Amino acid sequence: MSRLTILLLTLLFPAVVLTARDTDSGEKPLRPVFAAYTVEYGTSHLADTYLTPLKYDGWHTGLDYVRYQAMGFSPDRWTMSLHGNLSVDRTDNPARNATMWSAMLSLEWGMMHRWRPVKGLTLALGGSTGIEAGALYSSRNGNNPASAKGAWTVNLTGYAAFRCSVGRLPVTLMYRPTLPVTGIFFAPDYGELYYEIYLGDHDGLVHAAWWGNRFELDNLLTADLHFGSTSLRLGYSGKIYSSEVNHIVTHRFTHALSIGVSGEWLSVNPRKGISSTARIINAIY
Repeated sequence: MSRLTILLLTLLFPAVVLTARDTDSGEKPLRPVFAAYTVEYGTSHLADTYLTPLKYDGWHTGLDYVRYQAMGFSPDRWTMSLHGNLSVDRTDNPARNATMWSAMLSLEWGMMHRWRPVKGLTLALGGSTGIEAGALYSSRNGNNPASAKGAWTVNLTGYAAFRCSVGRLPVTLMYRPTLPVTGIFFAPDYGELYYEIYLGDHDGLVHAAWWGNRFELDNLLTADLHFGSTSLRLGYSGKIYSSEVNHIVTHRFTHALSIGVSGEWLSVNPRKGISSTARIINAIY
C-alpha cells in the first residue's frame, strides 16, 4: 500500500486505519469497562398543576448505575457511556395533610470525544439520547389521581475528570452534566381524564420538546476513592426539571448525596491471558 493511499485513508477514515494497524500488529488495545453502582438520598420539590396548584416538599431516594468504555474505533479519543436511574420521591403539601408520590425511570446512552489538555485532566464533550418514564400520584385526588410522564430526548453531555491524590490515596474527581436539547414528551390537555385517552382521544398528547416548553439539567459530581480494585464512590446528584404545555406546569427539583462502589472490569480469555505488551485504554481518563 502506497504512502499516499495510507495518508488519504487516514484523513477520510481514521478509525478504519487505526483498526487496520491494530490488526496488522496482531494485538488490539484492551478496553476495560468502568462501572459504578450507587444509592442516593436527599430532598425533593414537586409541583404539577394537572394534579394540584400547590407545591410539595419531601424526600428523594434512588438507585443509579453508570458504565463507561472506550469505543472500538479510535479508543484513545472516543468513549461511550450508559446511565440508568430509578428514583422514588415522597412529598407533602404545605399543610402536611396530603401526600404526592413520584416514581421515575430513566435510561441514557451517549458517546463523547476526549481531550487531555494537561496531565491528570480529561475533558469530554458529545451527545446522548435517552428515555424517561414515570408518574406523579396524589392520594388526595379522586378523578385524576395520577399524572403520567414520558419523554425521548437528544442531549448535550460531557464530563471533566481529574486524577489526584489525597495523601497516598489515589482519587478521581468527575463532574458530568446532561442537558436535553430537543425530543418529544407526553402531556395531556388540562383537565383531560386518562379514561378519555383510553376511549380514543389521542389528539395533542405528544409535543416537540425545546427549552421554551421543557427544560432539564442533570448534574452528577463524584469522587472515586481508589482503595484497590474496587473503589468507594461518593457523590452529589442534582436535577432540575421544568415544563409548561397545555396550561400544565410541572416542576421537579431534587438534591441528593450518593454512596456506592465503582471499579474497572476486563474480560480476559483464561487460555490466552493478557499479553505483557498489551495496551490498556481507560474508559474515563
